[in-house]
Amino acid sequence: MSNYSRLEMMAIAGARLLANGEVVLVGTGLPLVSTLLAKHGHTPDAIVLMESGLYDSNPQALPFCVADARGVYQTPWIGTAVELMGQFLQNQMVDVGFLGGAQVDRFGNINSTCIGSYAEPNKRFEGSGGACDIAILAKKTIIIIAHERQRFVDKVDFLTSPGWKVRRYPDGKLIPREEAGLWGGPYAVVSTLGLMKFDPVSHEMYLEGYYADMGVTVEAVRENTGFYIDVSKARPIEPPTRHELHLLRTEVDPEGIFMKY
Repeated sequence: MSNYSRLEMMAIAGARLLANGEVVLVGTGLPLVSTLLAKHGHTPDAIVLMESGLYDSNPQALPFCVADARGVYQTPWIGTAVELMGQFLQNQMVDVGFLGGAQVDRFGNINSTCIGSYAEPNKRFEGSGGACDIAILAKKTIIIIAHERQRFVDKVDFLTSPGWKVRRYPDGKLIPREEAGLWGGPYAVVSTLGLMKFDPVSHEMYLEGYYADMGVTVEAVRENTGFYIDVSKARPIEPPTRHELHLLRTEVDPEGIFMKY
């Protein structure tokens, strides 16, 4: 029986994907938790950008969002959204874009706009913010999302942030992102069940690892995915270390803002 939650495991699995020295443009919520956990741990020289204009943020306390004043602490430069989104991204200076979403499909397309039709949605979300720009212009993107059939879907209800294959306007045909003039692309999807990567040829999502220590099986991943997913390469993911859990609980999110202890 594990002594940690799936939210904690997901945050830690996301943090492990980041490398020291990378420039990471991060979104609100779990992406921010994972990135700051990495910054407190194995990537002290990572440069954390927030789309509100914060450069190399190193907050003492977890910001509620990317515009929270807590994020200003020890920031050497406060720019503008135009400078970060327009200059850093468009000049290919962002190594990783770290994003959340409501839905994701087999090619890493993200929906954070609405459930149902755009004109008459069943539920409307905050929308893109800078997520579309990040997904288009970062050298690679990491997606973090709860693993449920209604979230891992064959076709997203609305394509907010493009993945490896996007729908051409106006005929809706799926085309490679390069054909649309986009660089980068999704690198990984971190979920409450495991870690997904993308095949280098087909660019379809496959299961790389699952949380066996928490009772997760490859069958559970299949059952909670709304499209066919290859599980043949899947291996159990290493459980959190005491050090990772200590940092997460005492340094990154001691208030339980996103972890909900």
